[in-house]
Amino acid sequence: MDNVSSMLFLSGLSETRNYRLIIFFLTLLCYCMILVVNSIVIVTIIIDKTLHEPMYILLCTFCINGLYGSSGFYPKFLWDLLSPVHVISYSGCLIQALVIYSSASSDLSILAVMAYDRYLAICRPLQYHSLMSKQRLVKLVCFSVITPFCIISTNIFLTSRLKLCSHHIARLFCMNWIIVALACYPAETTLNNIVAYASIIIYVLHGVFIVWSYMYLIKTCVNSAENRAKFMQTCVPHITSLITFIVTILSDMMYIRYGSKDLPQSVQNYIAIEFLVIPPLMNPLIYGFKLKKIRQRVLCFLNIKIK
Repeated sequence: MDNVSSMLFLSGLSETRNYRLIIFFLTLLCYCMILVVNSIVIVTIIIDKTLHEPMYILLCTFCINGLYGSSGFYPKFLWDLLSPVHVISYSGCLIQALVIYSSASSDLSILAVMAYDRYLAICRPLQYHSLMSKQRLVKLVCFSVITPFCIISTNIFLTSRLKLCSHHIARLFCMNWIIVALACYPAETTLNNIVAYASIIIYVLHGVFIVWSYMYLIKTCVNSAENRAKFMQTCVPHITSLITFIVTILSDMMYIRYGSKDLPQSVQNYIAIEFLVIPPLMNPLIYGFKLKKIRQRVLCFLNIKIK
């Protein structure tokens, strides 16, 4: 099969013919909400100079990354809901997998940088501004965006060299692991598997670092009322985002590895896309409601517009 000129068929929508219009409008509503709530947080942080602090700049990066990841899924999915044939070019499939999974990996990297930022702010407040300088912040933001992109790009490049023997992907969108499974010669996927597991280990270590950071912060804040207040105000949104991310991404990964193929297609689809629906929609709402400065600026902006 000529990979470059081939078209792949996405069969995840095969059992939803009677409900496609309803799903289309619900998906469009969800995507519009993701665009609006993330854009509000991003614009608020950009235009308000008092929010040009490391924590809020990282939050802005977090929301931009949410929009980037969503753009890899929703436009194509909305088009498929209105189309009788659900196909994607091989190169388009690789690009979609790159966008979606580099965004998911970047989410975890940004959460790790946020955990480091909160550790410095609470445990080393006198040294915070010297340790979290503008130059270091720029380096950390670049690390949290560029490194995941390079790691996932390496995985995608290795996949692009494989000869595929099937056109069908039993998903709503393209996944690198699924594309690799379509390879004609499993022996050729050894390097793909090694790099994929190395990538997973890297992000598991990210998760371990985040969990350790917040456990240390909790231990530090127990005996100080001031630190407890600071922790509840600034760290709880991070922890909530982390839990949301881990639950949604792990449920998809666990289903891919160990899930039953006998589950209804609709349940399989929900498990597959929940990490593309819940985190990008909930994260800006969580931060918007919990972080006082963000909440005040958004309400002030809305009041001005209404008047």
